[in-house]
Amino acid sequence: MNEKIKQQANQARVLADQFQEQWKAGPSDEEFFQEKFAELIVKECAGIADKAEPYKANDLIKKHFGVEE
Repeated sequence: MNEKIKQQANQARVLADQFQEQWKAGPSDEEFFQEKFAELIVKECAGIADKAEPYKANDLIKKHFGVEE
């Protein structure tokens, strides 16, 4: 797995663990982890897209996450 994706997953796991400890109810740990993981990736992608001019945002996003076609 790409290092940046691992970092996002680790951060999402910490947030999920904190959420479960604080609320002890609501969505499962895994559901909350998945939601936070996706949210963190989207936020990072949006930040990259903001820098896209005059480049193509999709190229910058793929390069940032080390994803190739």
